[in-house]
Amino acid sequence: MPRCDIATPEINAKLPEVRERTRQRLAAGEYKRDATLLLRHAQEGVVTDYDAVIHEQVGALKLHFLARDFFQNNPFILPAFTGYVREQAAASGAKFLVDAYCGSGLFALSCAPAFERVAGIELSATSVKFATENAAANGITNATFRAGDAAQIFAGLEFPPADTAVVIDPPRKGCDESFLSQLFAYSPRAVVYVSCDPTTLARDLAALQATYRIDELHLVDLFPQTFHLETVVTLSRRT
Repeated sequence: MPRCDIATPEINAKLPEVRERTRQRLAAGEYKRDATLLLRHAQEGVVTDYDAVIHEQVGALKLHFLARDFFQNNPFILPAFTGYVREQAAASGAKFLVDAYCGSGLFALSCAPAFERVAGIELSATSVKFATENAAANGITNATFRAGDAAQIFAGLEFPPADTAVVIDPPRKGCDESFLSQLFAYSPRAVVYVSCDPTTLARDLAALQATYRIDELHLVDLFPQTFHLETVVTLSRRT
């Protein structure tokens, strides 16, 4: 395939070089069967190294993270996307925010100006390291991050649930039963659920609606010219 019509010009310009290098590495036996190659159009050009540190600008935020760690892959829509999540979480009236799948801090740091304190929780230790560095680099002092145990996501959290909103942006498989049980036990004021898979979102919403009501549902065209859509659902605790 000489070019991809929905890729950026920068990625298409890099394809011949990447293709040739890939063939050489394949011939040398460096790849396992079904290996996946990632090309990302980032601030510093097209990144093709799995262990490279990528730099992105999202509005006024300057963020960096490892190529192998998760980060939303359409930088052009991220200011509007994160701004909407911030508005929805803040509209709940909550004073505190928990970002339960915080990664390198995208939502937590984007939302920080609207809250007294923000806590980011993430299973990946490297993501927590970068999130902490990103907070310091952007002069954000009301956000802290920790590597959380999957079985004790909210353990030790000092925020009162009645004054707390929780942002969740889980992987495609959605939230597991353990996470939902912990969320219900913590019982925050509001939940903003960011999903990349409507099937697992529907499954999780069926469980959430026992305790929460859906206030708003918003679609984000994060993957233009494909059938994929990102969904943001705002839920508030039933009285």
